[in-house]
Amino acid sequence: MAVWARQVSRWCCLLNTARAVEFPSRLRSRGCTARPCREFAPLAVLPAGKEAVLCRLQAYRQVSVGSCSPPDRAKGESFSSPESNLPSVQQEQAKVETLPDVNAKILDEDWDDIPPSSALEVISEEEAVQIIAEPLLPIQSSTLRDYVDHSETLAKLVHLGVDLSQVEKRQKAGQLLLTLDFEKDVKKILLFLKDVGVEDNQLGPFLTKNPYILGEDLEALETRVAYLKSKKFGKSEIAQMVSRAPYLLLFSVERLDNRLGFFKNELGLSVKKTKDLVIRLPRLLTGKLEPVKENLQVCQIELGFQRNEIQQIVYKTPKILTASKKRLKQTFDYLHNIMGIPHHMLTRFPQVFNSKLLRIRERHMFLTFLGRAQYDPAQPSYISLDQLVSLPDEVFCTEIAKASMQDFENFLKTL
Repeated sequence: MAVWARQVSRWCCLLNTARAVEFPSRLRSRGCTARPCREFAPLAVLPAGKEAVLCRLQAYRQVSVGSCSPPDRAKGESFSSPESNLPSVQQEQAKVETLPDVNAKILDEDWDDIPPSSALEVISEEEAVQIIAEPLLPIQSSTLRDYVDHSETLAKLVHLGVDLSQVEKRQKAGQLLLTLDFEKDVKKILLFLKDVGVEDNQLGPFLTKNPYILGEDLEALETRVAYLKSKKFGKSEIAQMVSRAPYLLLFSVERLDNRLGFFKNELGLSVKKTKDLVIRLPRLLTGKLEPVKENLQVCQIELGFQRNEIQQIVYKTPKILTASKKRLKQTFDYLHNIMGIPHHMLTRFPQVFNSKLLRIRERHMFLTFLGRAQYDPAQPSYISLDQLVSLPDEVFCTEIAKASMQDFENFLKTL
């Protein structure tokens, strides 16, 4: 009897396994919703012996006649006793034995599709030659040149004429370029600069001086250009200012407005003259204001110019605002105290302050040697300060000094 019970228990286990596999598919075919069945408990918690057989048969019956209709062959049948259902169990066992293991088949197919790979796999010489090893990206480098082959952005900027050796000298400029994508970040800025008026052949030098503009927000740049247009700067004037002062568009609208207001109020210039001033020297809008304030004080206090004279000097020669204080005082001292040029003459020809002091000294001494150093317009043989400093040496000698170039060179050797 014990042997018979163990055999029936084994059949029931096979039967339950088969039903568990077939049950979801049957439910789907009959339009029913599958529900989890608590009756399928682990075998370890079920009763042993004959009671185990009855328990498993009862579980099978409940699953078969649950919320769905049983199969046609099961209608009218009952599980009244183990003996009456023994043939059905044998039939189910036969079916279970012929069921294919779907998961195992899929697993076998998947493994068949994966080519074998191994670090120790032997390859032919032809295959080895076709393997291309990519150069390693340097983890750390002091020059951008090491990254050009790995960065599309750097490669295209070099093609535009950007000098990376100069860019990498600027603080954090190299790190910025390495983080930019050419198509997403750089291209739109290049198109913007061309629309502003920067020439194609100037894009490289422009970005060499100001690579930081590539990291600026495009909308902010357009707002700054719109502000300059609102102040009646023409398109060609804006293009000239941006090209000559590459950092101009890095300044916010508020800062640009404050700079324009400073020069207008500090110098007492009209709006038009203020515009002309910054158009000719746009770096006045981007440079520091401390040197400008100091030079204005030097002109007024140490050099003795009146406010209206300073206005004329600055408007005609804006560079005087950014010149070296030491050089400015030395040039004035020689012109005014050695050559005897009065303030009103210096105000009339302020470009003399842009000339090298050595050139002024050499030519004045040569004219003095020849007896032609006459700078008073009321006297004959008058020589203007503009002619003294602006003409080339050959023209100066023949037309102003009335001497040869060889005479001038011989005189310079005696100094």
